[in-house]
Amino acid sequence: MLGAIAGDIIGSVYEGNPIKTKDFPLFSPLSTFTDDSVLTIAVARAIVAKISYQDAIRELGHKYPHAGYGGTFIGWLFSSRPMPYNSWGNGSAMRVSPIGHAFGQENSVLEEAKKSAEITHDHPEGIKGAQAAALAVFLARKGTEKKAIGDCIEQRFGYDLSRTTDEIRPAYSFDISCQGTVPPALRAFLDSTSFEDAVRNAVSLGGDSDTLACITGGVAEAFYKDMPLNVLRQVRERLTPELWSWACQFYFLHGIPNIIQKLKTL
Repeated sequence: MLGAIAGDIIGSVYEGNPIKTKDFPLFSPLSTFTDDSVLTIAVARAIVAKISYQDAIRELGHKYPHAGYGGTFIGWLFSSRPMPYNSWGNGSAMRVSPIGHAFGQENSVLEEAKKSAEITHDHPEGIKGAQAAALAVFLARKGTEKKAIGDCIEQRFGYDLSRTTDEIRPAYSFDISCQGTVPPALRAFLDSTSFEDAVRNAVSLGGDSDTLACITGGVAEAFYKDMPLNVLRQVRERLTPELWSWACQFYFLHGIPNIIQKLKTL
């Protein structure tokens, strides 16, 4: 999950200023968490506190109302009677990585991903994007080989993962749909050699860079089972104490051992 948050923060400065290269500074003074991080932590909090995804997301959303949410989501967030709005947007996929870490069976991961999505994104593509992202995290965490992860996602969800990151990059543009975000984000992971390389792949695509890197980073962390200490330190410095505390609480229950050990040194 911290991999997703790191990806969000790293990609944040390039969302409105897309780049087409992997050669960029990971962090700058303007690097910040966005709605992707807030809602990812909200899903983690729902799991830890055993409350509904809707309640957790609305609670943290109200505390951080200026994190960069879409207009329709803002309406849902502050509605007295929130109802799903048939969204196929990538917001369901960017917040789902904690589910891939916390649940031990594939069917449970898919069901929980659906539950987390359908409170807002009840369009079939919105649910599918969340399930694909969560399942990729789950499979990566279980030690599944990259090719098998890609094959599973293609077969189960019908996504085309055949084009490489280098092939996708030249023509790729801003796309907020699940179907236009999840496949390239997963391909960025499949083509990577490390956590950092995966995030660089995602950001280099251009487009909705923070969300691409959020999805990619969540899967890459689970697969490589580690993150650089300097990246974890930068994440801690940029999150609020409350958000960092919730992230750590989740990690001490469901996190990757190598990363837990590093968190104890921060």
